[in-house]
Amino acid sequence: MRNQEDNAASNHCGHNHASSLTPITRSALVTGASRGIGRAIAQALAEEGYRLYLTCLHSEKELTELSHHLSESCHITCTPILADMGDIHSVNEVFQQIDDLSLLVNNAGVSHIGLLHEMTTEEWQSLMNVNLNALFYTCRLAIPMMLKHHAGQIVNISSVWGNVGASMEVAYSASKGGVNAFTKALAKELAPSGIQVNAIACGVIDTDMNRCFSEEELSALQAEIPADRIGQPSEVARLLLSIVNAPSYLTGQIITLDGGWTA
Repeated sequence: MRNQEDNAASNHCGHNHASSLTPITRSALVTGASRGIGRAIAQALAEEGYRLYLTCLHSEKELTELSHHLSESCHITCTPILADMGDIHSVNEVFQQIDDLSLLVNNAGVSHIGLLHEMTTEEWQSLMNVNLNALFYTCRLAIPMMLKHHAGQIVNISSVWGNVGASMEVAYSASKGGVNAFTKALAKELAPSGIQVNAIACGVIDTDMNRCFSEEELSALQAEIPADRIGQPSEVARLLLSIVNAPSYLTGQIITLDGGWTA
């Protein structure tokens, strides 16, 4: 009994320490937010009352319109930022506009379909910059903000190809495999500081990234999926909300959302 009492007292002191930290505001940075999965995530977080910072590289008009819509319909502050998340200087400029952050969603990503030996060095480096290096850039700047509160969450949007690899998508698979390893390692590093790090490994989701496939190819792909359909961006957003609202003991997980495709 003495040990239990000591443990209880120790836990109680720990809670007092946490409560003495600066209260954290619900604010989120979502990269690649102008369309697809990022857009759906921004919508879901806005409905939850998050203050939002949204980035994209090319679709400035769409991002600005989305930000205005979310600000007015959800009564939140929403800041659109045009940025290349694969460029360290651009990421630094993004974070100059952010004073506090409780949630980082690394969603920006690009794909490349083709034979590896026909891929140029520039194409490889560009893909890795956006899909993998960007996580280092954003996390390095976001973590100090979260450490102030001994709380925070990082969710990385990954792919099933990071788990199993895909022919003709070697570079993309390698980058997402890196995202998965990055997620697991950083989760271990930040768990003592109360910061959760998880990833969602998406299967086939109805986004512009898959517009390169013909209807026949998409139908054949759908036939391989036990759920017999392609996933929706809104489903990724709903899963992200589940992760964000999950117990703090959930960290270091790569959660697959693919209709049973790679199970």
